Amino acid sequence: MKILIVDDHADMRRMMKHVIAIGIGNISGVTECDNGEEAVSLYYKLKPDCVLMDIELDTMSGFEAVEKIMQFDAGAKVVMVTGHNNPLFKTRAEELKVQGFVSKDKLIELVPILNTLSK
Repeated sequence: MKILIVDDHADMRRMMKHVIAIGIGNISGVTECDNGEEAVSLYYKLKPDCVLMDIELDTMSGFEAVEKIMQFDAGAKVVMVTGHNNPLFKTRAEELKVQGFVSKDKLIELVPILNTLSK
């Protein structure tokens, strides 16, 4: 499974990578970036199996990046990862039909989602 991690904080990307390494067995590669524009570009280039997308990013929000990715690949698998448990964010994520919505203070919740997506 190839995973793209998109977050504007290096420490958070490192923590997500650590959770993935411990909880998921069949990872073939993890790519990281810190903004929405690069995420879209890397998705086009790498077509990862899953994207872990922060919502609040500079210049292009995670939601905007997901919309662009979904226009390119309607079957893209995206999990929104955020520090804000905002009901409006959850609603928007549901509208985009992402595979999950995980709070940054509960990163362990990524494990069952990613295990399901890797099958």
